[in-house]
Amino acid sequence: MAEDQRGNEPQQRTITVDDIAGVVARVADASQSINDDRQIPHQLIDSMVSQGLFRLLVPRSVGGKEIGLLDYLAITQAISSADASMGWSFNQNNILGTMASLMSESLAKEIWADTSTILSNGPPQHASIEAVDGGYSITGHWNFSSGSRHSTWVVAIGKHAGQILSLIMPHADVEWIDSWQVGGLRGTGSFSFEANALFVPAHRTWIEAQAVRREKGPLYLINRRLLFGAGFASVALGVARSALDEAIKTSLVKSPQEQALLRDQVQTQRDIGAAEALWGSSDAYLKEKARTLWEHACAHDELRLSDRIGLRLASTWAIRKAAEVVDIAYSVFGATSIFEDQPIQRKFQDAHAITQQLQGRFEHYETAGQFYLGLEPQGNAF
Repeated sequence: MAEDQRGNEPQQRTITVDDIAGVVARVADASQSINDDRQIPHQLIDSMVSQGLFRLLVPRSVGGKEIGLLDYLAITQAISSADASMGWSFNQNNILGTMASLMSESLAKEIWADTSTILSNGPPQHASIEAVDGGYSITGHWNFSSGSRHSTWVVAIGKHAGQILSLIMPHADVEWIDSWQVGGLRGTGSFSFEANALFVPAHRTWIEAQAVRREKGPLYLINRRLLFGAGFASVALGVARSALDEAIKTSLVKSPQEQALLRDQVQTQRDIGAAEALWGSSDAYLKEKARTLWEHACAHDELRLSDRIGLRLASTWAIRKAAEVVDIAYSVFGATSIFEDQPIQRKFQDAHAITQQLQGRFEHYETAGQFYLGLEPQGNAF
C-alpha cells in the first residue's frame, strides 16, 4: 500500500463522492419526511453509520476514516444537493469529530469505540461550571444543537477559571428542549439542551487552548471554525445547485398563464445564464482556496495565514452567492414557488437560513480586507 502524506502509515482507501451515490439517492427520497418530521429518519442514519459516514474526519488512530479535506467537501456538497438539512447535520456532526485530536487519546477511544457514535453541540445561552471532587458540576442552557435527534454524545462548552472548557456527556444525560420551530433547515432538529447540577467526570473534559496537537495529519492543523465555514459553504452550494437544476427542468415544461414556454423567454434565458455563472464561479473559488490550503498543509505540515484567510473569504462568498443563485431559481418558478409543497420553497428557506449562521456573516469580509490591506486580521474564524 502507498504511504500517506505523513510518511509513516500505510494509506487506507479513502471515501470519495463516487462512493456515496446510493446514499445521495436515499437522502433525496427521504427529503420530504426529513422536513415534515424535523429529523433524519433513523433507517437513513443507521445506513450512513454502517458506512462510517459520521466519522470521516475522526483520526484513524481511534477508528476514524480521516479522509482528505477536498474529498470531504465534495461529499458534503453532494449530500446537500439531495437535502439541505441532511447536509447541514452531516457537516456539523462530522466536523465535531475533529475534537478527537484535542481530547486525551483514552477519552477519544472511549467515545469512538462505539461505531454508532455521533456528536452534537451548541453555543451556550448561559452556563455555570463549578469544580467538584473528581470533575465538574454544570448548569446551563445551550442552543442550536444540530443533529440532536440522532446524536449519541453531546458537547457543552463554558468558561471555568478564565478558560473555555469543553465537556462531553451521553445524550441521555441532558434535558432536550424542542425549540426548533423554524422555516429553513427544519430537518436538522437543532434542539436546545439543559443541564442542572450535572456531574461530568474530569476525564471527559478538556481545555482546547491548552491542548497539544496529538494527531499528525494535516486535517488537524485546520481551525474547526474554518472547517465549519468551508463545510457549510459546500452545503450552500449543494442547495443552490439543486435549486438551479430544478429551475432548468421546470423551464423546459412550464408555460405560465398562456405565455411562451419559460425556456423560450429571454428573461429566463438571461436568468439561467447569470445563475450558472454565479454558481460556477463561487464553486470554483471555494475549490481553489481549499486545494491551495490543503496541498500546502500536506506538503509542509503547516498552514499559511494567506491560505487560511483565502479559504475563509471563499467560504463566506460561496454562502452569500449561493443564496443569490437560489433567489434567481425561485424567481424563475414564478407564483408556484410560494407554495409549501414546492421543493423550491424549501430550498429558498434553507439557503437563507444558512446565510444567518456565523459562517455567513459579512464581518468575515472585514477580516479578509484587513489582511489584504496589511493590517492584523481580527477574529478567530480562520
